[in-house]
Amino acid sequence: MASERDPLLAPPTANDEGKNRKKRSLDDTIERCIGKFGWVQLLQATLASLAWIFDAHQTFITIFTDVVPTWHCNDSSSSSLCTADVCQLPKEAWGWDTPAHTSVVSEWGLQCAGAVITGLPSTSYFVGSLVGGIALSTLADSSFGRKRMLALSCLLMNVAAVLTAAASNVWVYSSLRFLTGFARSIIGTCALVLSTEVVGRRWRGQVGIIGFICFTFGFLSLPAMAYFNAGSSWRYLYLWTGIPGVIYSVIVYFVAGESPRWLYVRGLKQDFVQTIKNIAPPETRNSITTSFFGSFILDNSDHDQDREGMDLYAALKLLLNKGWALRRLLTVMLVSVGTGIVYYGIPLGVGEMPLNLYLSTTLNALAELPASLTTFLLIDKLKRRSSVVGLGLLSGACCVGCAVFVSEELKWVQIGLEIVGFFNACTAFNVLLIYTLELFPTCVRNSAVSIVRQAMMLGGAISPLLVALGRTNRFYSYGVFGLAIGVCCLFVICLPETMGGEICDTIDEEESKGNGISNV
Repeated sequence: MASERDPLLAPPTANDEGKNRKKRSLDDTIERCIGKFGWVQLLQATLASLAWIFDAHQTFITIFTDVVPTWHCNDSSSSSLCTADVCQLPKEAWGWDTPAHTSVVSEWGLQCAGAVITGLPSTSYFVGSLVGGIALSTLADSSFGRKRMLALSCLLMNVAAVLTAAASNVWVYSSLRFLTGFARSIIGTCALVLSTEVVGRRWRGQVGIIGFICFTFGFLSLPAMAYFNAGSSWRYLYLWTGIPGVIYSVIVYFVAGESPRWLYVRGLKQDFVQTIKNIAPPETRNSITTSFFGSFILDNSDHDQDREGMDLYAALKLLLNKGWALRRLLTVMLVSVGTGIVYYGIPLGVGEMPLNLYLSTTLNALAELPASLTTFLLIDKLKRRSSVVGLGLLSGACCVGCAVFVSEELKWVQIGLEIVGFFNACTAFNVLLIYTLELFPTCVRNSAVSIVRQAMMLGGAISPLLVALGRTNRFYSYGVFGLAIGVCCLFVICLPETMGGEICDTIDEEESKGNGISNV
């Protein structure tokens, strides 16, 4: 064994005299400093969580910009020419019901280009998210930090959105959508981890839900923005969503604070102590000094040599090399794929409801709001494993029900089952993200959560194919949705329960807790 200490594996200590006695954990020490949940913590967590609003805008914006508009036959056309397929009509025999510039499809004449071309922008976005998740997932755990990666990713995403408004054809448009997806891949992860690492264990569940609520409000605000943009160019919608996002990114960089836990892991002693003081209540702020943390903190010089040997993907290597960490990661990824199939698949089915586009999208978004609120109110009472399993099975049962009740008379029963199934899938994923935060220590937490979110995007990439197959047989869409989330969520049973447990900062701390971990 090498004599050098890896800062990711063991907590920094000035000496080894504490080996023979149980130490007070860093988590307990930080909570003693922070005290009760205060306004500064709420503002810091909310500021970080607002990034989810812009993430939601770019995720669902193509519902309105890439829609196929309705059309009509010209008065001069004979009724025999007015078929249901616009591609069988001569160009002069029909026209769009709205100006051509309201949609990408109508402006560039893509209505007969085929599903591959018309779906290319959305596919590019999801592929970009997957690639970005692989390339960027560990950067926030390295020298970049949570705050800087959040600001940078949000800035790049929104700049790409603004540039999308100037796209001249579907190929440039799809390329910019790929870049947008690439940049947004870790926004939600950084926002979630940053917001939960400025509070103690009692509040991390509720604080984590703030981001989910912001995402829901972003989803809800999009149909309202699109409604007021109706009749105008689709390009304006990208400007309306992108420019505020750029402004927000600058504010986050200069106003938001860095995670004290990340500062501790990186050995930034003075910044760590100052950040704790900034978020602590006034009555305890003046008593917080470097000596208060004692052996938890090493001088910066003690960390320099260790950090030189840490590459950007050290966190990922740890996840892969530790057998227990890899098993946990693969399990939560599998659950995430199952919930992602339902989360992105059901909205496609809701779009077929007998309602207009704006109303159907709003109903879909509204189903996500009670899921976030439910998680917010009950997260400190919900056992992680049983909650994910129960919610997954309920969502699966509703999806299978949608495959069974397919007659026109039962259309509204199907819609009700879709909404309930979507609600349960959203709640299950919300709990799963909080569960993932608690399963992995600080040194690899951002990487683990990012990978889990990318697994959800993989499920989202699968769902459009299932929906297309389901147009001929409903079981291939909703039936598979139900089986996927039901079976995948069952694998959570093999994970340890974490509700109310102590949050760890290093691999050694996590292994010392036990929880069935075998050091392999």
